[in-house]
Amino acid sequence: MTANPSRSPLPASPSAGDVELLERLATARADLLSQVGRRIVGQRNVLDGILTAIFSGGHALLLGVPGLAKTLMVQTVAQALELKFSRIQFTPDLMPSDITGTEIIEEDSTTGKRAFRFVRGPVFANIVLADEVNRTPPKTQAALLQAMQEHQVTAAGQTHLLPAPFFVLATQNPIEQEGTYPLPEAQLDRFMFELRVAYPSKDEEERIVETTTSDLAAQVQTVLTAEDVLALQHLVRRVPAPKGLVRAAVTLARMTRPADAEAPAFIKEYVAWGAGPRASQYLVLGAKARAALDGRPMADYDDLRGVASSVLTHRLVINFAAEAAGRSALDIVQELLKEGTWLAK
Repeated sequence: MTANPSRSPLPASPSAGDVELLERLATARADLLSQVGRRIVGQRNVLDGILTAIFSGGHALLLGVPGLAKTLMVQTVAQALELKFSRIQFTPDLMPSDITGTEIIEEDSTTGKRAFRFVRGPVFANIVLADEVNRTPPKTQAALLQAMQEHQVTAAGQTHLLPAPFFVLATQNPIEQEGTYPLPEAQLDRFMFELRVAYPSKDEEERIVETTTSDLAAQVQTVLTAEDVLALQHLVRRVPAPKGLVRAAVTLARMTRPADAEAPAFIKEYVAWGAGPRASQYLVLGAKARAALDGRPMADYDDLRGVASSVLTHRLVINFAAEAAGRSALDIVQELLKEGTWLAK
């Protein structure tokens, strides 16, 4: 049985009712987009995806070529949320202890006794940017697995809790595969979303050049605190999801599995392995977060459709027939969404 997507600890005592919190979240979303927009031009869909993942308590994988301000985007979001930010540059020589931390021998100056002390690594932050996560070997990639799923790390037999809230936002360069180590499916499945960072439009690029070549530095104001984020995460989980929406999410996830009776012909032809139960969970949770960020008290089918591509694409393993036909996981998911039969099940 698949474990539920990780939850953060419950806040001590909510200070506002759910209606007020919904209104506050909708207002905070607009304010966050405004503050981040002082440094980041465009990329509205990516920013919405990051905020949806954050308030769902999930992690996100950002795919984009170099120079699209992925690092600055994540850093600015962390600043606007007043969260501790940590950036880890993944390289082939990075070791697991470089991420989680290590024990050192420390001598007491008064007694002369020596003892081990755990020195925390950069993973002990609220938002961890795993930059170019596919550039490090699987042994080091796996160091993030426990942290992402359980929000804790174990070193020398001791378990250390990570600060709450905790998110991993990882980046990958999709065009450069030389000297890289593709993330295994088990690691990919722990990311709630795969978000594709596209090139800016011509007008956006002109604005980027104008702002980044001037002597003015954009200032970002705090919109929410860590405590606010925790309270709003639990609000998202309290947003009701109709039984029909849950059924549609489960049906959609099952239709990506070629061995399932409900899978359409093109899935059986082009997909080797489909999405697991965690995809169904994230489809519903993402729909709830999308509704809450919009200030609505209930998730609907448009919310489910809005997060489906980001949830499912990186969970599909396509076969050789798909590669030979020039089909990608993304366009297979988009074809499945257009078919619409999953809504009628």
